[in-house]
Amino acid sequence: MKTRLASHLQQAISSLQSQGELPDDLTPTIKIEHTRDASHGDYACNVAMMLSKPAKRNPREIAQAIIDNLPADTDITRVEIAGPGFINFFINPLSQHAIINTIFEQGDAFGTSNIASGRKVQVEFVSANPTGPLHVGHGRGAAYGATVSNLLSAIGYDVHREYYVNDAGRQMDILATSVWLRYLEECGETLTFPSNGYKGSYVPSIAADLKNTHDDLFFANADKLFNGIIPDEPAGGDKEKHIDALISRAKEQLGQDNYRLVFDAALQSILGDIRSDLEGFGVHYDDWFSERSLMDNKAIDTAIEKLKASGHMYQKDGAWWFKSTEFGDEKDRVVIRDNGQTTYFASDIAYHLHTLNRGYDIIDIWGSDHHGYVPRVKAALQAMGADPERMKVLLVQFAVLYKNGEKMQMSTRSGQFVTLRELREEIGSDAARYFYVMRKAEQHMDFDLDLATSQSNENPLFYVQYAHARIYSVMRLLAEKGLAYNAESGLKKLDKLGETHEVNLIDTLNRYPEKLLQAAQQYEPHQLTHYLRDLATQFHSYYNSHKFIIDDNELMQARLVLINATKQVLHNGLNLLGVNAPESM
Repeated sequence: MKTRLASHLQQAISSLQSQGELPDDLTPTIKIEHTRDASHGDYACNVAMMLSKPAKRNPREIAQAIIDNLPADTDITRVEIAGPGFINFFINPLSQHAIINTIFEQGDAFGTSNIASGRKVQVEFVSANPTGPLHVGHGRGAAYGATVSNLLSAIGYDVHREYYVNDAGRQMDILATSVWLRYLEECGETLTFPSNGYKGSYVPSIAADLKNTHDDLFFANADKLFNGIIPDEPAGGDKEKHIDALISRAKEQLGQDNYRLVFDAALQSILGDIRSDLEGFGVHYDDWFSERSLMDNKAIDTAIEKLKASGHMYQKDGAWWFKSTEFGDEKDRVVIRDNGQTTYFASDIAYHLHTLNRGYDIIDIWGSDHHGYVPRVKAALQAMGADPERMKVLLVQFAVLYKNGEKMQMSTRSGQFVTLRELREEIGSDAARYFYVMRKAEQHMDFDLDLATSQSNENPLFYVQYAHARIYSVMRLLAEKGLAYNAESGLKKLDKLGETHEVNLIDTLNRYPEKLLQAAQQYEPHQLTHYLRDLATQFHSYYNSHKFIIDDNELMQARLVLINATKQVLHNGLNLLGVNAPESM
């Protein structure tokens, strides 16, 4: 209907232009909106006000001229001018019934479109360093990224879901060294574990597996190991220099091959745990992209050479720097350290260039604490001759979990955190997925564990899933009474659906394709959760006010068709959110 109304308005404007009443060079964007107040009609448009200034005419006068030139449409009962020049359309409620036929024809595909057909986009999300299990803070990025990917697929994008594995760099070296030190303890050595090491219970577990698999292959005397190492912070030293010295000693002591065995054992154990967690959370990837592969295939070298060739790098203090200040950054950034090692930044710009060269536009989903990182990556892409507008970064605030009114702590290094797996076991994946996307991603989120587990109308997921289950209960009761459901008959009697609750429910069903498109184009899954809550509200009100199994068979079949169409839309929306649509509760 919105497309139809926009076409009618465009015809009227073109007619006025041909009559010389509006300038020929005006090409306004016609935007049709649902009205918030039913007394103002069903749809409204502000095009007359948009035309007022360039046409140098009163907007209400233009609105009346447009109305006078609208083509005839029997589904439009009347058109009015409101306020400063809004054009309000009143639609015959019976014309809205056609959406029910469409829902039955399209089924699971209802609401989807091919608007973005032919466009390729890579969505990279979560990508937490494999230095520990995923905690509940990571869960929000996982739920958001997975749902955004689903929404983009639903409007026609060719979506590639990717997890960028940071399997190189200092944090992984800290993890490998932490595991090795715990391994030495398994071998009977006594040592003071570094304050800056990884202390989670998973570290001794990996170390024990190493001991069981390789026996004493990685053994070293702890006293000799720590001899000459700069003291840790608690002993009056520097914790960062202390752990770096231990990393160097570990590499020296173990040698390249054995160090790699320890490193990979830690990496694969934690990465396997992350994979399992995300699979259990309904989050699936097309590729787990290795940072190390960028080194192996020389992608980092290629990116750095492009930057050098463009004249946007220089040497200072033995390091190579990218002139990011020339692109608005607050300071220049190191790409190659004075020891010859490339930085995380070098890997990131190589990764993004590699992705663009594969033909994908990029959507990165990062934690909000990475907001300052966005302009420098885009600057590097621009300096390398790539289009930075092909990269979009969506920022997600970490969620804060509350249980019994108390805030739960999360710190990967200290090992004191609530894992995503624990959250799933506590409240289930459905509740976690739904609650994570109920608010804008960039907004702070307090995750109320008690609300998520409550079976009441205050729990928005329960309320929506209950609407879906209630419709199944109606159909089960119908069968128990020995009565048959005839959708074909019901679709022919939709004109019997004229009660206010029915009109409101049908109007809400009509809004689903538009709401899905908006949620996808604006990367806002919360719009879909709000829509599903509205649809559930309309259904529950209908359920509480009317009987569906009645003596009037024609009306009964029409009502059953309506609620089954509602069930289909609830199912479709919940499926996009990665949430189950239960048949009973």
